[in-house]
Amino acid sequence: MALLADLFAGRLLDPGYAEAEARRAASGRPAPRGRPRGAGALLVLMLVGVLLAAAGAQARRSEPVAAEQRARLLAQIRARADDNDALQRRLERVRAETERARAMALARSAEGRRVRGELSAAAAAAAATPMSGDGLVVTVDDADPPEQGGGAGDGGRVYDQDLQVLVNGLWAAGAVAIAVNGQRLTPTTAIRSAGEAVLVDYRPLSGPYEVTAVGDPARMLDAFGGSAADRRMRVLEERYGIRYEIRRVEGVRLPAAGVLRLRHARAAAP
Repeated sequence: MALLADLFAGRLLDPGYAEAEARRAASGRPAPRGRPRGAGALLVLMLVGVLLAAAGAQARRSEPVAAEQRARLLAQIRARADDNDALQRRLERVRAETERARAMALARSAEGRRVRGELSAAAAAAAATPMSGDGLVVTVDDADPPEQGGGAGDGGRVYDQDLQVLVNGLWAAGAVAIAVNGQRLTPTTAIRSAGEAVLVDYRPLSGPYEVTAVGDPARMLDAFGGSAADRRMRVLEERYGIRYEIRRVEGVRLPAAGVLRLRHARAAAP
């Protein structure tokens, strides 16, 4: 705006031109004929207007294309997620069939039954088999938006660090198996964030987050209540309005985790 004002006022003349104009005025010579004062500024304004109009038209033309591309990408993401879920269900069926065949083969001898017990214990520790039993369900969720009486700003959101602390607190309280929104946790499962999404085992999840822990409910409640994880969640609930609830459940079933990638191995001692 200051540049345009100076153009209209004629204050952007080179010092040499200004000095020549002063000498012409002192000698009384008439001013040379030329374009009217302000013609250059008017031309600049016209060019700026044309450029802005062209940019606006281009933006309006690109909006439908961008919306179509976004819709197509979302459809592809949903299709791939459905395919992945179908493959996961198929994997679980194949695992169950394999486990039945292996159990039948190992049950034929005492040594086989001993090995089967060791395999079952190892599979449970690695979350490679489903787990059922009583336990706790801890529900956490973002606070309501400020206009609905919720917490203020980003402080009312549940972050990956909050879920990490919560899960570690449940492990320490005696949980034998844990899942977040149905995603079973393994010894190598990562809980992290990507942008605004929380990832559990590299799968994006959205609130409310239900952390299900299988174990002795009374023991876990006694050990978890007042722990560092419980105190952290209570502070978030009181200060930022985050939802935080704990309830006991009976007969809950957690699915097996996905296939674990073997990174290192060594032969067991005979």
